[in-house]
Amino acid sequence: MTHARWMVMVTAPILAVAALTAQAPAQAPAGPPLTLTVMGFADGTDIPVRFSQAGPGAEPGGGTSPAIAWTNVPAGTQSFVLHMRDLDVARNRTTEDQPHWLVWNIPASVTSLPEGLPRGSTLPNGAYQISATGPLYRGPGARGAGPKHHYMFEIYALDIPLTMAPAADAFQTRTQVFQAMQGHILGKAVYGGLFRRPE
Repeated sequence: MTHARWMVMVTAPILAVAALTAQAPAQAPAGPPLTLTVMGFADGTDIPVRFSQAGPGAEPGGGTSPAIAWTNVPAGTQSFVLHMRDLDVARNRTTEDQPHWLVWNIPASVTSLPEGLPRGSTLPNGAYQISATGPLYRGPGARGAGPKHHYMFEIYALDIPLTMAPAADAFQTRTQVFQAMQGHILGKAVYGGLFRRPE
């Protein structure tokens, strides 16, 4: 019995030391979260008419895109995806909402977009863009007779570039881009606005 007690007393400290040495090394504290800002209106407030389909000189289904910037980029970021959607649209009675703007393969060195980006599938910085209207920013366009719609801007930081070209339409393209993003998102930030056409 004495021998058994001695074995327990010796073994317990050994196990305790082994448990301490097996612990994972301490991780560095996480940096500040990715932050998105859309110029011209505060988060959660009304989107100015000039950024909508009702803005001056806006082509049908188009509009002037706002200046956008993001900060606190996660380490290891290789590219960004910007997505603008109308949360109050249920396309064809499904859970799929309206893609007002999808910009992907934004280089990691780019942390802002200027106001009024041009039409075209490829932007000057090498990124691609598409919307439900075509290869351009589609401004908010909710009818003036109904409630204000909720428009959400989203920025994603990815650990890979996304070099695929646009598909046949914005809905198919968004599906493909979002599928390719899975497992590669390092950070996300959102910024919201409200809009309905002036009566």
